[in-house]
Amino acid sequence: MAIVKTDVPTTSKICSDTIDQLVAAYPSCRSQVLTQTAFGRPVKTLVVGSGERNVLFTAAHHANEWITTPLLLKFGEELAQAIETGGKIWGVEGRTIGNLVTVHMVPMVDPDGVDLVTGAIQPGSEEYAIAGNLASYYPQIPFPDGWKANLMGVDLNLQYPAGWLTAREIKFAAGYDRPGPRDYVGRAPLNQRESRALAEYTRQVRPRLVLAYHTQGKVIYWQFRDYRIPGARELAQEFARVSGYQMEDTPYESSFAGYKDWFIQDFRRPGFTIEAGSGENPLPIEQFNTIYRDNLGILVTAALGLPGGA
Repeated sequence: MAIVKTDVPTTSKICSDTIDQLVAAYPSCRSQVLTQTAFGRPVKTLVVGSGERNVLFTAAHHANEWITTPLLLKFGEELAQAIETGGKIWGVEGRTIGNLVTVHMVPMVDPDGVDLVTGAIQPGSEEYAIAGNLASYYPQIPFPDGWKANLMGVDLNLQYPAGWLTAREIKFAAGYDRPGPRDYVGRAPLNQRESRALAEYTRQVRPRLVLAYHTQGKVIYWQFRDYRIPGARELAQEFARVSGYQMEDTPYESSFAGYKDWFIQDFRRPGFTIEAGSGENPLPIEQFNTIYRDNLGILVTAALGLPGGA
């Protein structure tokens, strides 16, 4: 009986409870709380395996991209199950992955925002009123479906010290100059609990590569500025081959202050933003099985790396 629910929207409580259940069910799984949000929700890790190679996969940086959370949770469950039973995942022995790799995951970077979009935060509540007040300054953005930020109105994927001032200039010029549903960079880099905790965890883990899962477009972004990272292009090409997604250059207006940008800049290692699925955010849960099928090869390939490569 599968633990991970893939037929209902994944709220912060479902995510947290699912991680706890996976840790209880599988000896290869463990977890820690990286931080509590400003509204008291935990940002948790899910870690599977015990190998020397560390990788770090993240999801739901943006509230209305919550469908990426069950993507990582299901991968974690299937990997743990393959490790315990001697089975395979995407044709690879689970125990091979578990012995070679430690897969660190942060399945829900933005639990407050996710709860707003999934309906766990109900109209009439104080939190809903706070978000509604911020959203009122941006009436062109559907509420709450258009919400990407945390409940402080800060876009958590515009919080990293990698061209942050440039991102600020771009977003302010586009009218996102105050807390709201999307594209507000905050008052300073890493001034939000969630982004600061993820940066600290990344420094602690020092992963060989990172994946940052977003939606949508079936696109792989793998560059930041003119940094040339050994193995990054080859990995992106393999990700594209196994998924059917396209490698693309990041649009200029979205090219700065993101998590993978900061990782590439500070670690000089491969970092990727994967835009999963297609359509208009939030993607419907009915698209989950297709998203998982398309991305399983990326996840396994990223875990193991390429022979002789990253």
